[in-house]
Order: sequence, then C-alpha cells, then structure tokens
Amino acid sequence: MRNVFGSNAYKFGLFGANCAGGMSLSAAPERWRADWDEITQVYRLADEAGIEFILPIAKWRGLGGKADMWGRSYETFTHSAAAGAMTKRIGVFVTAHVPITTPAFAAKAIATIDHVTHGRAGLNIVCGWNPDEFDIHGAKIDYARRYAHGLEWFNIYAKMCEGDAAFDWDGEFFKLRGVATDPLPVQRPRPPVMSAGISSAGRDFAAQAADILFTSLPNNLNEAPQLIRSVQQAAAQCGRATEVYTQTQVVCRPTRKEAEDFYYYFAEEQADDEALAYFRRQKLTTVGKSAGEYQHYQQQPTKHSVETAGKPYPGIFPGMLPIVGSPDDVVEKLKLLSTTGIAGSALVFLNYLSEMPLFVQEVLPRMERAGLRHPQTAARKVPAVASLER
Repeated sequence: MRNVFGSNAYKFGLFGANCAGGMSLSAAPERWRADWDEITQVYRLADEAGIEFILPIAKWRGLGGKADMWGRSYETFTHSAAAGAMTKRIGVFVTAHVPITTPAFAAKAIATIDHVTHGRAGLNIVCGWNPDEFDIHGAKIDYARRYAHGLEWFNIYAKMCEGDAAFDWDGEFFKLRGVATDPLPVQRPRPPVMSAGISSAGRDFAAQAADILFTSLPNNLNEAPQLIRSVQQAAAQCGRATEVYTQTQVVCRPTRKEAEDFYYYFAEEQADDEALAYFRRQKLTTVGKSAGEYQHYQQQPTKHSVETAGKPYPGIFPGMLPIVGSPDDVVEKLKLLSTTGIAGSALVFLNYLSEMPLFVQEVLPRMERAGLRHPQTAARKVPAVASLER
C-alpha cells in the first residue's frame, strides 16, 4: 500500500459501503442496505478487479429522514480486519475519530490489521464534526482546536509506529506514560494515512499528517490544478508528499439516457431532504467560517436548474462529484479529472452490488485503453450479479 497504492495513473477506492445508504442521500428502495453478505461480495469483486482500497466511514448514529442513512453501520476497525482477511490485494483503511479513539489503541489495532493483511492496512483520521454522535460516548469536540488535537494525536501514533523505546508524552491534549506498542506495523515507517478537508485548516492538517487528502473540487475544474498544487506545496514545506483524491458518485448505464433517468429518479425524486437538512445543520456547527468551507455547506442544490448529467441533485452528498452517463462518458470525465492532477477517486454507488459489475466490465477496460490503468484480466471475467433495472 505504500507509494500510494501502486503505479496506476488513476486509482480507485470503494467509499462508505460499510454503512446503510453508503454515501447517497436517497430513499430509493434500491439503495444500499449494508447487508454483510452483500458487502463481502462487493469487496471480493473489487479485490479481483484491482480496485486499490476500501474506505469505510465511522458512524455512531444515522441522519434520520426517510431512510435514516448511516443508521446501520459496521465499526471500522473490526470491519477492516474482516475485510482484509477475506481479500488478497486490496488496501483496507480504518477510520478513527480522534475524540474517542486513543492513539495507543489505534497503533495497536492498525498494526494487528497490517499483520493480518501482510501489509495492506491504512488509517483515515477524522477530527470530528457531529456533536450528536459524540454524545453517545460522552465526548465533546473542541471546534476551534480540533485539528490541533488531531495533529498531536497523529504525532503520538506515528512515533509509536516507528518503534522507538517506550516514551512519555506531555502535550497540550495528551499526558501519557510509557508509550509503546508491539508488534509494529508491517509497513515502515507506518501504514499510509489519509484525511479529508475543504477548509484551509483541514488542508494544513493533511500537509502535516496525511499521505492522501480527500477534498471537494471547485465547480470550475480549471481551478482544480491550482488547488492541488497548493496542497502539494504545503506538504513539501513539511517534508512530505501528499496526493489529492476526490469522491465521485458514479451512475453508469449502457446509454447516457438510461444513466440520466436513473440519476434523476434516485437523486431528485427520491432525495432524502430531511436527512440532508440535518446533515447541513450539524456540519455548520463545526466547520470553520473560511469562505470555502462555510459557503460549501450553506449551499443548497437548486432543483431543475441545469442539465441532468453531472447536476448535484439533493440526493448527492455535499462535496460529491456526480459522474453520470455511459461507460464512455464516465471514462471521459475521469480522464478530465486526471488532467487536473487528481490521483484517484473514492467510488460511491447507490447500490454497490448491482452497479459495480458494469463498472468493472466496461469502465475499467476503457481506463486501461486510455492509459490510466494497467491491464487487469479479472476485470473482464466478472459476472453480473444483479440487474440494473428498477
């Protein structure tokens, strides 16, 4: 998993499949239910197809509304240990909430998963945003200092993974004695780290701690290269190299019209507006008031305002980039993202099990022909496991 996930020019991960609803704010009956047996089918399919990583999200309560997105979820440390044991090549991340996970626990648990998977574990650090979730644990978020807290957490975790002698830590947020862990991770000096951020504070955190930053792209993709360069320059000043990824909701059908019709159905007609409203309220309590982040979560999608393909309907998660169309359309959009400097996408589908086979069979070979991925024979042998019809 080091160097980050191999040499494909454009890389893919599966995002949010451990939770009901995945990352789609839709009440459509076809939505993802997070049944464990179906999750295992999706992960094995992704593993055989050469998808680079699995990225679960850590959730402790749902968003309410019609579908209660995230109301059912699998805890990420145990989830990823199981996912790693059932796969052979794919990277498996855990998502750790800084306010409720100690760095010592994370170091021990991730080292365990790294040994189980022979070096395929990774860490996604989340500094926290929804106070309702942390009330379950009796924990609070210091909104103004959450990234400083997260950076100190990371520094302790990283020092433990390096394997020096036991040490004491006397910091602003942690007072620790005799800190050490054994076994150490297989990957040296530690497994890869990712974080997500829109604000300047989130990006500064990634520059100091993350190998990968997930961020939302500007509406005008012509502005994306400058954003990516700024992240990479900030990381370089810290002696690091950080790749920039984004999150994409893929709606792929044999024809563009089929894709657009289905997209309109689940993301407009079946949008879970109550869940979206709850999410925005909670997010606005913790985001910084920087122009980028605050405006990002204030914005509400306007229905029927632009063409269907790529339109951010209410059923698309805030910050998610919709890619809608035929396999050729999807690959053209991914090629465009690659030209901006984006290293890869976390993939989201309304239903991972019914939609992944077409992506594997039709999109991945086209990515190979475009020179963005290496040939993967298994991608052409995957049987369809469910109908795309609704």
